[in-house]
Amino acid sequence: MSNLNPGLSERFLNLKDKRPIEVWEELWQEEKTPWDRGVHNPALEDALEEKSDILGNAIIKIEGGGKRRKKALVPGCGRGVDCFLLASFGYDAYGLEYSTTALEECQKEAEKYGDLVKPRDEEIGSGKVAFLQGDFFKSDWVEKAGLEEGCFDLIYDYTFFCALNPLLRPGWALRHSQLLGRSPKGYLICLEFPTTKDPTLGGPPFASTPEAYLEHLSKPGEDIPYDDKGNVQAGLSNKTGDNGLVRVAHWHPERTHEVGKDSDGTVRDWVSIWCHK
Repeated sequence: MSNLNPGLSERFLNLKDKRPIEVWEELWQEEKTPWDRGVHNPALEDALEEKSDILGNAIIKIEGGGKRRKKALVPGCGRGVDCFLLASFGYDAYGLEYSTTALEECQKEAEKYGDLVKPRDEEIGSGKVAFLQGDFFKSDWVEKAGLEEGCFDLIYDYTFFCALNPLLRPGWALRHSQLLGRSPKGYLICLEFPTTKDPTLGGPPFASTPEAYLEHLSKPGEDIPYDDKGNVQAGLSNKTGDNGLVRVAHWHPERTHEVGKDSDGTVRDWVSIWCHK
């Protein structure tokens, strides 16, 4: 796979005194958002429909015979299209963004739906959508929203992992481990992309192989070795860490965005589902 969005990569090579999150805000302001497809990835839709044997549905029973809606989180949610998809399946969906301009786009997206997202299943109904501003790696946004660490029943990560400098991946995995529910068990869905990019080309998007997801999520917070070409050194230890996540499903989706396919139409994206061991 050739270098994706070389102009985007150059913006992050010349940070000077800026933080990466400040560059993302500038890109939204300048309307230079090549990662934004304007619609949800159909691979997520298919996973929610076809993997109910693992994920269940959006309603969960609680003590005393009651029920509640499951909470879903989309870090780096962009204009929020995935949140509205999750709400249509019945989840109370929370989109997290640092960029003020991206959050303004979320509100514009919300206006398309009015007061209610049409449910996929009338019996389950639709969930609510809320957008939060904050830094994924910090916890203040969780507290401000009246939530708790470990409260999310489902987390969806698509163009977030690949947007981060690989040096941030240990912290990325640790935050997912902290935010994902243990009891009842929550699930992390990763749409893995770009899986065949040459890591020497840099990013974002940075090369994101299934092996990289596996090494980091199984050992959250630990420094995972990479070779001098940027390839993760997989299999040095098969032990899952105390806070590690285990992969319970892994497949090539039948449908995904065109950017996740080769020129001949071969799908290169992977979808994985993870939970606490």
